[in-house]
Amino acid sequence: MGTGGADWRGQPINGEYRRNASILVDGKVIFDLTQTAVDMIPSDCHPQVIFYTHSHNDHYVPKAALDVGIKRVYLGETWIDRAKEDFRKAAEGTGKPIPEFIPLKEGEKVEVEGLTVTALPANHASNYNEEQTLIYLIEKESARVLYATDTGGLTARALGFAGVGQFSRERKVLTGIIMEATMDADYAPDQRIFSHSSVDLVAETVKVLSEGRKYTPAAGQKVYLTHLGRTYPPQAQIDPTLPAPLSAAYDGLEVLFP
Repeated sequence: MGTGGADWRGQPINGEYRRNASILVDGKVIFDLTQTAVDMIPSDCHPQVIFYTHSHNDHYVPKAALDVGIKRVYLGETWIDRAKEDFRKAAEGTGKPIPEFIPLKEGEKVEVEGLTVTALPANHASNYNEEQTLIYLIEKESARVLYATDTGGLTARALGFAGVGQFSRERKVLTGIIMEATMDADYAPDQRIFSHSSVDLVAETVKVLSEGRKYTPAAGQKVYLTHLGRTYPPQAQIDPTLPAPLSAAYDGLEVLFP
């Protein structure tokens, strides 16, 4: 529903605009949501479940969740009390019910709306030292899709919980990857490298996972880049510059992962 990084502030660049990074899975489950992406929810969809990666305001806006009728919130256990208070304040005077909150530990799996979702540790930091930010593994039938935003690469612990790490007891594979690439190929190195990924880092990650038979997608399956910064060129100009199988996601993109 949105593919932009935090530096998109509502003004189009080169005639284009990206909403804050957000996805809707099977029309039932949302991962991250701000007011920028509410209009992307199809009129015939009424999702009631949301998973949050972290508390930065380009991913987490309680009012947006209340406005779309979210009834169940999943998020890291390290900041659940703060989130409850945020939602309480957002609901004051609106008459809207406060959702149920379910805390998640690193590596914890939950079954919801026909999906199995596993909370994985991200390499990212919020404004609160105690907050462990998350990325997610989303499974349904044979599909095992990694949704990784915001994170500076993939941690060994995350890969281990997903069953694709060097020392994983489980021997599983990923079949789909949606990963942030906040920095494009021409970015100047800066502080973002400690908490975000670049095109080059995603490409190297995919190469290593593929060569190790940890990422085995269907033929022709692309790796989708999201959380793109404002320094990227227009959408039509991005893919020709990317190494296969990377492809730039865009707001409104629909993908079927077999």
